[in-house]
Amino acid sequence: MEFSDPAYLIAYMMALPMTYGPMALMSYLVGSIPFGLILTKFFLKRDIREIGSGNIGATNVLRSGNKTLAIATLILDALKGVCAISLFYFSITHAPNPAMNALLCGLFAILGHCFPVWLKFKGGKGVATTFGVLFAAVPWAGFLAAVTWGIVAGFSRYSSLAALSAVALTPIFTFIYYGAAPAIITIMIAVLVIWRHKENIQRLTAGTESKIGAKKKEQNEPAADSE
Repeated sequence: MEFSDPAYLIAYMMALPMTYGPMALMSYLVGSIPFGLILTKFFLKRDIREIGSGNIGATNVLRSGNKTLAIATLILDALKGVCAISLFYFSITHAPNPAMNALLCGLFAILGHCFPVWLKFKGGKGVATTFGVLFAAVPWAGFLAAVTWGIVAGFSRYSSLAALSAVALTPIFTFIYYGAAPAIITIMIAVLVIWRHKENIQRLTAGTESKIGAKKKEQNEPAADSE
């Protein structure tokens, strides 16, 4: 049976809240784990929210001066996305259009990272978690998004522009390899991540965004996160 069968479609829609509600909640809670804050608190005895931009992502953890913790934060934030997708595939084995439904769980993990309930909904920008979601749910789209990030970052030296370019093109990559339904979810993810980068976009437009590897000219220059 498929979505073309009205009886199946009605039954599927009625089962959605009970089936996917718990999955969405679990995905959100996984995504809301603030690894950047936990690692800096445990190893550095410092609050990452009082460093640099105050963001809990890997970019701001790097400003603590500890590259190892920044890399660990990046990996763990990406694994939150992988974990959300894995929870879906282990829990629901007969879902129609599994890529679309898995991406929905991934979207909630990204929402958890961006708006963690534990931190009064003040979280990161979702880039690492997004890449984790993409590689786990739609790997070809994730791979092409990563390639896009690398190319744009290499030429422009702007991490934020690279992230914005990657998520903006992801719906196209997803549509080509996985169809329209999963692509719609990646559009939602792209809108969320781009919106979280609104300050970066303003700085890019004004020409004041920090480049990769560049040192700040002034101590009071605003910190620019892209994760």
